[in-house]
Amino acid sequence: MKRALLFALRYVLPAATVLAGLVIMAMGGETDLEGGASVVSAGLAIYFVNWLYRIGATGDHERDVEEAARRYFDEHGRWPS
Repeated sequence: MKRALLFALRYVLPAATVLAGLVIMAMGGETDLEGGASVVSAGLAIYFVNWLYRIGATGDHERDVEEAARRYFDEHGRWPS
């Protein structure tokens, strides 16, 4: 359940927002083009904020692994493999 919700938040919500913006743009006049472009931009922003969060979370994990390796080195005098 948690994985499905996470997938929906990461990919389905931005894709649905971009699709809605494209539909709005296809429906009419000049103001619809501008409004649709704004909705498409919002969908892309949702995707990229999710992407940036994942990059940050990955960096936290890598720092934790590095810190554990340094502690191992201090105790055993060699770098872990």
